[in-house]
This record gives sequence, structure tokens and C-alpha cells, in this order.
Amino acid sequence: MDERAGIIAVFAKPPRPGEVKTRLAATIGGNAAAALARAFFDDVWEGVGRLPGARRVLASTSPNLEDFGLGDAEVWLQGEGDLGARMEQIARRALEVAPWVLAVGADSPGLPLAALESAKAALLRSDAVLGPASDGGYYLLGLRRLEPGLLIELPWSTPATLSATAARLIERGLSVTTIEEWFDVDDAQGLARLRAELARGTLCAPRTAAALASLKLG
Repeated sequence: MDERAGIIAVFAKPPRPGEVKTRLAATIGGNAAAALARAFFDDVWEGVGRLPGARRVLASTSPNLEDFGLGDAEVWLQGEGDLGARMEQIARRALEVAPWVLAVGADSPGLPLAALESAKAALLRSDAVLGPASDGGYYLLGLRRLEPGLLIELPWSTPATLSATAARLIERGLSVTTIEEWFDVDDAQGLARLRAELARGTLCAPRTAAALASLKLG
């Protein structure tokens, strides 16, 4: 077994008003959406750091750590192209130095450590792992091997994203494991679920909870 640490790459844009969470911004405003994006990132970044045997990498569109409030972190630029092309570039770089890679977004604050552990365990027996999101996409993609063009020209941000990605992986001969469902926060509906989960205590995202309390969104 390859004993090297795997890579867990957090995909995130700099949390600047007007550039992040645009669907959410339509409801709560650009400044509030950017503040939440920063809080989401903080919680996700802290959360993935708890996964044993994994090396954190920030997969960003900007090399500027100050945008994320980080003094020290490993930053890999996503590069050009659609989301699939950019994910593929990061995954390829990761697999050159590590036995596996997990890619997660910065829009799932409170993502359970158990989900990350399930994904890591799945890659011991499968070539790929998918963490389905409640909107038909996915919050996590893990790979142990990668062929050129594996993720290009997929239907992103649609209810068919997960099924299309799974079909592509299987078509290319990869074995695929699906882990537990979670959710991301892209719009008002996702935000409402987030707030409900925080209120029930079924989700732990302290930076996000503090940002929501400060913003007083009603």
C-alpha cells in the first residue's frame, strides 16, 4: 500500500463581493454573500484539516492568501477552462505526488469528518468516489487515477451533474463508490437548510454561525 499522504483540495474563489455566491447575493446582497463565503471557507478549511493522512491544498483562482485570511497555506491555481477542466488540472497535479485526491468545494460548511473518512476509505477499494449533493450535483469527488478528458464537457450546475459524472467515470473504466449525501449552500434554499441544521445542533460550523448572527439576516 502507498503510505504517502493523499491530497484534499478545497476549491474556492476569493470571497469578494460580486464575485462569489451570486445566486445567494440576489437574495441577501453582495456584501453579505461574500461575508458568508469567507465564513464557509473558514469552516471547510478547518474541517478538512482534521482528516488524518491528508495534505490540504487550496485550489484557487488567485494566489493571494490574504483574500482568504490565511497566513500560510499551499495554493495551487485552478487554471483555465470550465469547472471540469480546472478540477482535472488540480487532480492531475495531485496524483503526480500522492496516491489519491479528494476535491471539495468551499460551500459545504459543517461537512462531517465522517464523510471525508468514508471517501478516503472508499479509495482503498475503488478508483473514484462521489459524495452526492441534495441538488443533483456533488460536494466531493475523489480519484485514484485520471485519464485526460475525464471531466471535460460535463453538465455542471444542473440536476444531472452527479449522474453524468458517474456515467463518465464508469464509461472510462473506473470503479465508483458513492458515499452519504450532504448539501451545499448556493442559494436561499440552501441557506435556509443550513440555518435550520445549525439551530438543531446537527451541524457544526462556528465561523458560519457567527457570520449569520452578525449579519442579522432575519
